[in-house]
Amino acid sequence: MLQQDSNDDTEDVSLFDAEEETTNRPKKSKIRHPVASFFHLFFRVSAIIVYLLCELLSSSFIACMVTIILLLSCDFWAVKNVTGRLMVGLRWWNHIDEDGKSHWVFESRKASSQENKSVSEAESRIFWLGLVACPVLWVIFAFSALFSFRVKWLAVVIMGVVLQGANLYGYIRCKVGSRKNLTSLATSYLGKQFLRQVSVLWM
Repeated sequence: MLQQDSNDDTEDVSLFDAEEETTNRPKKSKIRHPVASFFHLFFRVSAIIVYLLCELLSSSFIACMVTIILLLSCDFWAVKNVTGRLMVGLRWWNHIDEDGKSHWVFESRKASSQENKSVSEAESRIFWLGLVACPVLWVIFAFSALFSFRVKWLAVVIMGVVLQGANLYGYIRCKVGSRKNLTSLATSYLGKQFLRQVSVLWM
């Protein structure tokens, strides 16, 4: 079961209306979802490598830019919809009700003995390390591009910051947002607006 956080109201919901089959397995440090763990890091690390080596790999700025944006888009979708659910039991999403009102939902597996059986410590470390480290690198790249006057790369770097920052914000809300108020009402509103714009563009 998962805990849903939507507009500060919580209720128990199931992830994709079903329990994970792995809940009856003992918690282990080994990687139980190797494919998900691989792609959790593959797209984001590949985008960083292409950005760093683009001038050596190709003389075409357009080709490099398109490649990086495709990798970032694939990473955003994979992390938001697949790896977060499998590796740490978290998911965030948006839905529109019958009145046309937008609702942001931040889900996390309900804290119980089952959580200890379904989440691998190794996968959790991989997930959070990749989720935090890569956006930090893109922020560094943004300042580097700005101060070195590489204006043409600034848009690409900002795209990396936005897409990976959106997933970071969403999963932080999933992890601890339902337990306590992380930010003020104004900050929460701005965060939701930020996620809405990203989801409209890339879902």
